[in-house]
Amino acid sequence: IEKHGDIFSMQMGGMSFVVVNGLSLIKEALVTQGENFMNRPDYPANTELFSKLGLVFSNGHLWKQQRRFTLTTLRNFGLGKRSLEERIQEECRFLTDTFRDEQGNPFNPHLKINNAVSNIICSVTFGNRFEYHDEDFQNLLRLMDETVTLHGKIMSQLYTIFPSILKHLPGSHQTFLKNGRLMKSFVCEKISKHKEDLNPSESRDFIDSYLQEMDKPSGSDFCEDNLVECTLDLFFAGTETTSTTIRWALLYMAIYPEIQARVQAEIDAVIGQSRQPALEDRNNMPYTNAVIHEVQRKSNILPFNVPREALKDTVLAGFRVPKGSILIANLSSVMFDKKEWETPHSFNPGHFLKDGQFWKREAFMPFSIGKICCTLMLLCWSTGMGLPDAEGRP
Repeated sequence: IEKHGDIFSMQMGGMSFVVVNGLSLIKEALVTQGENFMNRPDYPANTELFSKLGLVFSNGHLWKQQRRFTLTTLRNFGLGKRSLEERIQEECRFLTDTFRDEQGNPFNPHLKINNAVSNIICSVTFGNRFEYHDEDFQNLLRLMDETVTLHGKIMSQLYTIFPSILKHLPGSHQTFLKNGRLMKSFVCEKISKHKEDLNPSESRDFIDSYLQEMDKPSGSDFCEDNLVECTLDLFFAGTETTSTTIRWALLYMAIYPEIQARVQAEIDAVIGQSRQPALEDRNNMPYTNAVIHEVQRKSNILPFNVPREALKDTVLAGFRVPKGSILIANLSSVMFDKKEWETPHSFNPGHFLKDGQFWKREAFMPFSIGKICCTLMLLCWSTGMGLPDAEGRP
């Protein structure tokens, strides 16, 4: 940033990228001029795995329609039925029990946490959770974990730039695409089972709701391919990102035992040992809330956000951004900006505290900002952080 400034462009193969940095310029691009950068670009690796359907990589009317339906459905499963908060509390009990089964011996919590987080989403999308010893589901979680790793490999990145050449060559990008097909097969199998015992007058989960919408005269854009992609988006995006954030939290608590002790003291004072935490406790736990926000800021698991595409020629900071350019919002430039944070490279919950109370910071944007912010935000909102409206505004 110091060398190239807050906005610069680069060319990779036939693709033009514009990188924006800093709070004010990212707000300008994603909020003030957000309508000009509403689309997702056509990334071959991503679109072959997720296509141009669903919640993350669709555009225009289709995106608005699918997002609106998903938000409405998530709301419905929080009202009049077993709430998502209750599902989370139940899964927390299962997770702590499986930790307790290790009897204090060292173990890797990675897949156990993945399983727990995924079960919250599975209970809403598939209508059931999966046991931690379910070998088929464990294999699926390993597959998903590998896919995330492979997405960052050089061959997958080169495939995005030179797809016509790389599609004929072996490499990690081929495994990435194969894994995507296997995950789609898992979702398709679940949808087929739902079709067999679908009750038109009752909806058990997201898949049921979507199948019912497909049967309506107005449901022309609600097709099985879109259902597969929406389900995969919720399952994939929500599991991996949330699980990774929780693992970062465990690491920081281990590295900073004094912070862990202070969090535990607040938990004991507000919640005690006789019940589980509830969302309504959050307002009475400013330090714990600050620690959670600092985990998200410092771990910064989506540093370059999900790319956008310019819908038309646009001017940013006095520079012309041509139509079709791919916009990269460098969230790291905000989350570690020394002008915004007192100690940007240190784990410091004080960043979110003022006079002992929780302090909401504008420069905190782990989910990005604007109308098409990260799909993970759908899941966070839906679990009680305040659902946005149908257009994505909180």
